[in-house]
Amino acid sequence: MSQGDRGKASASAISVVELRISQYLRAGVLLSADVILVGLALFLILGDSGYPGRTFPARLPEIGQGLLQLKPYAIILTGLLMLILTPVFRVGISILVFLKEKDYLYAGISLLVFFILIVSFLLGKA
Repeated sequence: MSQGDRGKASASAISVVELRISQYLRAGVLLSADVILVGLALFLILGDSGYPGRTFPARLPEIGQGLLQLKPYAIILTGLLMLILTPVFRVGISILVFLKEKDYLYAGISLLVFFILIVSFLLGKA
């Protein structure tokens, strides 16, 4: 196999990976939209957020409890969290792809971005 053939094979493999990642991103967005719509439908049917007065869950454990109790607002928040985490998933997959391709510079940059994203989530109020 010549150098040009290896380059074409590598480019083809990257195209397949990029296509697969875009499919996962699309599926993540559609799944999160479905979850949000279920929560919205429950809210409209019940006419209540599932929480008394103007109180709402602000932390992940509270959202999880509300989700288990099928509270509409918690379901909507879960869909929003899924939507937020979809591109984070993309960064995580990119790290693996760059490592497989032995592109350590971009793997390192992606790892730094992933680390910043995780730290920002941990330092946030959720």
